[in-house]
Amino acid sequence: QVRLVESGGGLVQAGGSLRLSCAASGMIFSINAMGWYRQAPGKQRELVAAIISGGSTNYEDSVKGRFTISRDNAKNTMYLQMNSLKPEDTAVYYCNADLSLDWGTRRNVYWGQGTQVTVSS
Repeated sequence: QVRLVESGGGLVQAGGSLRLSCAASGMIFSINAMGWYRQAPGKQRELVAAIISGGSTNYEDSVKGRFTISRDNAKNTMYLQMNSLKPEDTAVYYCNADLSLDWGTRRNVYWGQGTQVTVSS
């Protein structure tokens, strides 16, 4: 059974930093892509940053230059380093992973349980 476990959320003052982690476990053949989404109260879930198997990354415009996504392939773990945090970054952050399973014969998308990030002004 595949699981995505997030950690690292919390409360921080504006201008501060947090580092989120997402560890994927289970019978994973390969990771095609991973990403972080966030959802603020009353708003739709949005993509914050993503990283594909080759290492290419992309970011939502409002976080460019402040957030950095990275991955440790050996640990099947993804990170999101968030610097210069703003109150508008407050949201539940979700880990997302596009995984190949069963020796590459099957592919599925998984979500983590979410971790709360709150930035106070």
